Amino acid sequence: MHVPEGFAVVTPYIFADGAEEYVRFLEAAFGAREVGRSTAPDGRIANCQLQFGTTTIMVSEASEQFPASRAALYLYVADAKTTMSTAEQAGAEKIMDVEDMPYGDRQGGVRDPSGNIWWISQRLTAGPYF
Repeated sequence: MHVPEGFAVVTPYIFADGAEEYVRFLEAAFGAREVGRSTAPDGRIANCQLQFGTTTIMVSEASEQFPASRAALYLYVADAKTTMSTAEQAGAEKIMDVEDMPYGDRQGGVRDPSGNIWWISQRLTAGPYF
């Protein structure tokens, strides 16, 4: 089995109303880096690949056939408080303050402009969850 570099066996794929604006949000809020895109004849995003460190996600413009999707994503960062602040400044809505969790993460949560939940997590220990 071949999995392209930067992808995982399971790769998030989000359909968003206003995909162009959503891509800009992901860049501003989380430092995502666009690595490629294809567009439909009308210029809307057919597929945009964004890299978050070593992970790639895909975003497409929602349509009647593929309506906007909602997901919950777990994002590991170096500094949860700073990333939360940056995400809020970019337009995310805070849904949970950053706190130290009993499972070894410092974590907060935001809902992005497309309705997806992002758990922003800073791992405080090198140990496993279980």
